[in-house]
Amino acid sequence: MADIRVITLDLDNTLWDVDSVIIRAEAQMKDWLQEHAAEVLTLYTPEQLAPLRERVLEEYSDKRHDLTFMRVQMLTELGMLAGHDAEQARNIAQQAFDVFFVGRNQVQFFEGALDMLADVSSHLPVYALTNGNADIQRAGIGHLLQGAFSSADVGVSKPHQDMFHTPLKKLGYQPEQAIHIGDNLVDDIHGAKQSGLYSIWVNLKNAVLAETDPLPDREVQHLDQVLSAVHSIID
Repeated sequence: MADIRVITLDLDNTLWDVDSVIIRAEAQMKDWLQEHAAEVLTLYTPEQLAPLRERVLEEYSDKRHDLTFMRVQMLTELGMLAGHDAEQARNIAQQAFDVFFVGRNQVQFFEGALDMLADVSSHLPVYALTNGNADIQRAGIGHLLQGAFSSADVGVSKPHQDMFHTPLKKLGYQPEQAIHIGDNLVDDIHGAKQSGLYSIWVNLKNAVLAETDPLPDREVQHLDQVLSAVHSIID
């Protein structure tokens, strides 16, 4: 019997498909740029973005885990390349990001996601633990979670142990008192395993584990199985 006191939960690709969300959000941001800063949009191309991203990552290596900062900084750099001074470029970048961020949080939940959150949170406190920058309030799940920790908050990304240990220390729990739920075998399952947490793998695509993959404590193929998986670890 495990003395579980808290659940940590991944967001992107665990509760919703993140690729489709980002595609829509970027389209909305590009529409805004077309209307308000078309000269910046002309530079928003793979040929410009790839080397720019590498340069920004190198220059701001201590911020690489903060996706909001990175996107705003890249947009700022594009604004300056388009001929704006630093203040103008930053203003354009922030407004463009604000449009993006609205779309970033207009998520389409996987079937059963909200019911699962309601069920699990009625038994144990649940905290989001994400490498992304989704906002739980804007995404409409703030009332179902006790809080959220992102890689921007912690300063590292999953699967780094600090991403799991830092929030637990702040909350006053030991790793063996926590279950982490997520879809990614490296970031979520390996990260939780090496950090001493129990893990539940959300395998919605029915992927097959390879011999070298980390073994989760439990595996679910549908989100309505999560609560039973939690209870099976506790009991």
